Amino acid sequence: MFNSELMKKLSDCFSPSGREKKICEMIMDEIKDFADEITIDPLGNLIARKKGAGKKILFSAHMDQIGLIITHVDKKGFLRFANVGGLNAKELLGLRMVFLNGLEGVICQEELKDKETLLTSKLFLDVASTDEEFIRNNFHIGDMCVFKTEYYETEDCVICKAADDRIGCYILIEALKNHPKTDNDIYYVFSVQEEVGCRGAKTAGYTIEPDLAIAVDVTATGDTPDGIKMDVKLGGGAAIKLMDKSIITHTDVKELLTNTAEKNNIKYQYEILEFGGTDAGPIHTSREGVPSGVISIPTRNLHTSGEIFNKSDVEECIKLVIAVSK
Repeated sequence: MFNSELMKKLSDCFSPSGREKKICEMIMDEIKDFADEITIDPLGNLIARKKGAGKKILFSAHMDQIGLIITHVDKKGFLRFANVGGLNAKELLGLRMVFLNGLEGVICQEELKDKETLLTSKLFLDVASTDEEFIRNNFHIGDMCVFKTEYYETEDCVICKAADDRIGCYILIEALKNHPKTDNDIYYVFSVQEEVGCRGAKTAGYTIEPDLAIAVDVTATGDTPDGIKMDVKLGGGAAIKLMDKSIITHTDVKELLTNTAEKNNIKYQYEILEFGGTDAGPIHTSREGVPSGVISIPTRNLHTSGEIFNKSDVEECIKLVIAVSK
């Protein structure tokens, strides 16, 4: 059964790229009674291990979320910013953002000249104050903020911020709690800084030296009128990635995931993503190379304040992670 309370906690937790301390602590508290060994590496990756003498398998889901970083603070309460992760300026206007200290701002734009393109440089945060001392004491260069969005569910779907990739974290947490009896040596990695270049996964993969690596991350869908042409859809089950900009899935891994899904009556679909990448990208070229793949969660409105995924797809992904662990 889908754990709404856990998913809401994960989605609401403030932890943009490079500032993953809060989500790391939350996940550690959630899994501490289920892992044989838990470590945090020098870059901040949270690594939970279920020890075994067999094949070494690494699962990776990233903890960080996209956000903004403040580059200039105007004493009138207007803040300039840069992206932390991939964001489209056209989709930011009017959104509310929240800082770690709980203070908020709304994204506004400068007046544009004829045919001028809306860029991030034309946007600013209005923090709703004219008190210069308040502004000086509470907002600083280097502060980060994330979307201010309420978590919402229907019977079959969820709308939330940071589904990318808190839903992947949710899947690994649930898989760890239901870890199967196996001789394999399993590493559940909750990685850092994926949204700015899959940096955490690179170091984790190098250190662990797995025999097999599977990233668990969101992917786009082609079931809406937004112009993306792909066969992945909400409700279609776990998406087995064949290719994205960072990886062409190893043939043996594609067959492993497919055969495992079919053997265990797990609903699945194939995914080819023409943009983006996942933690599998840097891991599969680590050291001498690691056979790698991705279990993807179909998600609409990626990198926006209202990402949507289907609960039944999540359950299929959990089952596939557990089955691969065996």
